[in-house]
Amino acid sequence: MAIFLEDRGNKLCSKEGINHPFYGDLFGTVIYLVLLLFWGLQYQVLPNPTVEFVKEAQIIWQIPPDPKAVLFIAHGCGGSALNFWDSCLGCPNCVGLPEEKRIVLDALAQNFAVLVITSTDVCWSYRKDGSRVKKTIRWWLEKHDLVKSPLVGLGASSGGYFLSVLATEVRFRGIVLVIASGLFDQMNSIPDNYPPTLFLHMPKDVRRGRKIDRHVEMLRKKGIEVQKIECMEFPLTPIWLADRVADLNHTTSLKLFELFSSKGFIDVKGYMKNDGRATPWREALKQSNIVLTYESKLIHHIEEELNLAYAYHEMTSLQSDQMFKWFKSHL
Repeated sequence: MAIFLEDRGNKLCSKEGINHPFYGDLFGTVIYLVLLLFWGLQYQVLPNPTVEFVKEAQIIWQIPPDPKAVLFIAHGCGGSALNFWDSCLGCPNCVGLPEEKRIVLDALAQNFAVLVITSTDVCWSYRKDGSRVKKTIRWWLEKHDLVKSPLVGLGASSGGYFLSVLATEVRFRGIVLVIASGLFDQMNSIPDNYPPTLFLHMPKDVRRGRKIDRHVEMLRKKGIEVQKIECMEFPLTPIWLADRVADLNHTTSLKLFELFSSKGFIDVKGYMKNDGRATPWREALKQSNIVLTYESKLIHHIEEELNLAYAYHEMTSLQSDQMFKWFKSHL
């Protein structure tokens, strides 16, 4: 299986796919090492992903010392493997969305190897991606001598629907479907050895919730272990965004909170009145005197946290402890 690695501009690329965007820049290297130390102290693990291209398909992975299990992740629509790690030496094009990267760091801290594969199109298609992903997982496990390691899966939104079908053909010890009901009602039959399934659901999405409840009953009737965790809305605080979004300080977080309050985007208790995607906060920001460092990057990071606070449809790491406790109980 051919592996193609990027070699662009002044990025130093090793044959393992490690890119160094700060080559020749001592200051940049020092800053990067300080960031590594920060993450290492917080999570007892250093983010150090490897980017590879398998038959033109992007995969990003990281293996901690002495891995106990392997976590495969399928992103949501419009996402990619680049969302799960901060920009770093191994992945200068990574964007590190707040919730995605926390899931990876939590996984690595608990000795889970992580493999993230990017879909062919904007959203997942089992017809286009199923065979490719199965072969890639098998190849990657063999390459890194992890075939005998327990394999678990996490899929968000479109990735959750994809994973629910993939689990009929790939042997997972357990899967987590985030903001996704799965495609169980479209299967001819659910295999008897289907893996234990955990749904992370946001109850505001009533229609999806009803389908999840039906699928929970379907799985239970088959004797398959199933559990559901509800992810509830919560109020913003003046420092919430600074605590969740890297490169956003407390002063700017407070200004954003005050802006959202003055524009009526949040109520008196701090709850979002609408989903971040449907809230004209970007326009309000442009009309304000608030200056964001790395603005184009931070916009997407901030919006993810606003969506999460509203709790209708967004990736979440807030239930990470429960999720990994559940994974570990099935290894």
